[in-house]
Amino acid sequence: MKLDELQAGHAGIITAVGGEGILRCRLLDMGLIPQTKIQVTKIAPMGDPMELSLRGYSLTLRKEDAHNIDVEEDAV
Repeated sequence: MKLDELQAGHAGIITAVGGEGILRCRLLDMGLIPQTKIQVTKIAPMGDPMELSLRGYSLTLRKEDAHNIDVEEDAV
């Protein structure tokens, strides 16, 4: 499933990072790399952006960018 499909409070493990060029490099630089555990902590009232918790910090990401990340849902 894609990261933008995870609901608030749910967690997963990143399996692949898509995108092309600078977008993919930026996502990897932010710590969104395969085998990283990630949790969706909040989703904005209008549905975009979403706040994620990973590697000990919080990250806000647009759903358009989150759609490039494949995750396997995991129990919290």
